[in-house]
Amino acid sequence: MSDQASNLRKLMEDRAEIQSENASESVSNNIFDQDKNTRVITITSGKGGVGKTNLAVNLAIALQMIGKRVLVIDADIGMANVDVVLGSVSKRNMLDLLEDDVSLEDVLVKGPHGVTYISGSSGVEKALNFTVEERRRLHNKLSPCSDFADIILIDTGAGLGRNVVDFVIAADEVLLITTPEPTALSDAFAVIKTYFLHSDKKSLRLVVNRIFDVNEATDTTDKLNATSKTLLNVPIECAGYIFEDRAVTECVKKQIPFIVAKPNAIASKCINQLVDSLLNGKQMTITKGWLEFLNQIFDF
Repeated sequence: MSDQASNLRKLMEDRAEIQSENASESVSNNIFDQDKNTRVITITSGKGGVGKTNLAVNLAIALQMIGKRVLVIDADIGMANVDVVLGSVSKRNMLDLLEDDVSLEDVLVKGPHGVTYISGSSGVEKALNFTVEERRRLHNKLSPCSDFADIILIDTGAGLGRNVVDFVIAADEVLLITTPEPTALSDAFAVIKTYFLHSDKKSLRLVVNRIFDVNEATDTTDKLNATSKTLLNVPIECAGYIFEDRAVTECVKKQIPFIVAKPNAIASKCINQLVDSLLNGKQMTITKGWLEFLNQIFDF
């Protein structure tokens, strides 16, 4: 916790420095400008391994299937998880934008299944906390993204690193993905606390992954909601949930998004209903049902 507190203090100091330097230049201090016609959704998690990148990629494909122009930015600096999930290889990544001779067009990837994305950096040795100048350079080069996207999905790293927090705070809205496990819930609340203490927008919703029944999603939301109301005096809403599904594991191994390879799988149906929830405000109603139960039990 002391490391997290130190990181957050440094983050606030950097933000104050940028605001001071840019006061005479009228330059935004966000990682990238917010365009009123482009919806920016950050997908984040308190811990790794809860399905964050899988959600981002499959959600992007589902949105494109209904005619939305979508850009995925892999902001997990140090990893290239979007590449892995798509089975794709990118020559450049977001960190290359720090170089003078690299433009936004150079790092945009037209990936499989119609997914346009900017890759994260592969290799932990490249992970870094951006300096003020590096933040400004990324800001300037990423600003035009809103010209060709209706929705920008930001796939962050897990936890509360300074760069993760910046992407979370800067977004129009945040989808916080968690699983029902106690450790995941504890780490998810750390993200909730940081977000509500430092963001002006206050638009964070849960996605509960790997549930076995709808009650599990409800119980998970209730637990985080009760803690958030008690300690922060803010409620937490659930945008949707995704059932535990063998199809997801199979598709990850094959590096094919499950909504493409298994469109009738229960997880794919959940993604499609989540899209309806995000775009139209409808609550998810999908349940496994008897046939899906049998399929799961007998691995049909």
